Amino acid sequence: MAAQRPEEFWEGLYRQRAQDRSVRASRVNPVLEEEAAELPPGAALDLGCGMGGDTLWLARHGWTVTAVDIAPTAVERVAALARTERLDDRVTAECHDLARSFPAGNFDLVSAQYFHTPYELPRDTILRTAAEALRPGGRLLVVDHGSIAPWSWNQDRSTPFATPQEIYAQLALPSGEWALERADAPRREATGPDGRTATVTDHVLLVRRAG
Repeated sequence: MAAQRPEEFWEGLYRQRAQDRSVRASRVNPVLEEEAAELPPGAALDLGCGMGGDTLWLARHGWTVTAVDIAPTAVERVAALARTERLDDRVTAECHDLARSFPAGNFDLVSAQYFHTPYELPRDTILRTAAEALRPGGRLLVVDHGSIAPWSWNQDRSTPFATPQEIYAQLALPSGEWALERADAPRREATGPDGRTATVTDHVLLVRRAG
């Protein structure tokens, strides 16, 4: 893996998943479904859209979604699925290495679901840029792994997991301009892409831009 570039790693992963018949269709991440269901539809940004479950769920529920990923296969798959469901008027799929480029626009919701990578990534800077792209009243939802599932690409049991409070502090958002709406670590029963189940912990951070 060390010899690969980040885009090669993720492209290989999603190409394999797209070809593997045992991998189930993408589902919406449950915390996103829980939080977005309470919000009026608007413009959303899906950071690291992967196989498209979150993007398509948002589009089905009236959101206009910009879906971004570093892997061309992931981006092409999301665009194709949106066309199949006749949601392509609500979905724009773009290929970005977020360490180098960021999608244009302003958003009512930015979703970063399991925005982890085995490569060096200026994650705090990217999430801060995402927060700054929010409209007044918009929300940044960050859901991180708080445990390792059997299907995770990372099986290093010594991996440290930052708490939601630590993640919020690392963002260093200007005081008074942001409201912390949620910071917790719920546990849930999850099903992986190959159908296996396990109890996992999520680290959930939700902040709202004032206005």
